[in-house]
Amino acid sequence: MNLTVFGATGGIGREIVRQALGAGHRVTAVVRDPARLDVTGNTLQVFRTDLTDPEELRTAVRGRDAVLSGLGARSRKDAGVATRLTRTVLRAMEAEGVRRLLVVSAGPVGPAPEGDGALDRAMRGLVSAVLKDVYTDLRGMETELVRSGTDWTSVRPPRLQNKPLTGRYRTAVGGFPRQGRFIARADVAHAMLAMIDDAGTVKQGVGVAY
Repeated sequence: MNLTVFGATGGIGREIVRQALGAGHRVTAVVRDPARLDVTGNTLQVFRTDLTDPEELRTAVRGRDAVLSGLGARSRKDAGVATRLTRTVLRAMEAEGVRRLLVVSAGPVGPAPEGDGALDRAMRGLVSAVLKDVYTDLRGMETELVRSGTDWTSVRPPRLQNKPLTGRYRTAVGGFPRQGRFIARADVAHAMLAMIDDAGTVKQGVGVAY
């Protein structure tokens, strides 16, 4: 497949690029600073942009089979970037008629798992309070997805870890895995790549966790 990856220098974005290249896909990595991308490959194209102009991004998404995005706030002070930058990506995609889009959101943005215990509910409430502005931003991003004409999927992980790829995790379309507390960034990337051709995840939020 011919893929474009936004946020390619972030933890999940870099893993998407690495795994996609390893699987034989052609990848366009969209970055602000190419020096921060430490992934290489014969089928890798690096596209430098500040992500503010949808017209400029049209070249990066033109003719692609799918677009995958790891864009989002790195801290509370960055809250708002996920909605703003995703809106720019959506405009470029719609202008080029590219439909498939997968983005990274977060578990607390979606519904709570049925039957979760008191500890998990308390942890979810605490994290949601501490990162309120970040999750408000991600909800805004998901609202933009729903309003768009794309075939979107919002992938919602819990707490992220820098651990090796396992390929073993649980997913819940429209929900979240019970007692799903952690997942490696590498496995989130793996899940996103696996969902590209999964029609059951189109226009859905998908919880993913160990």
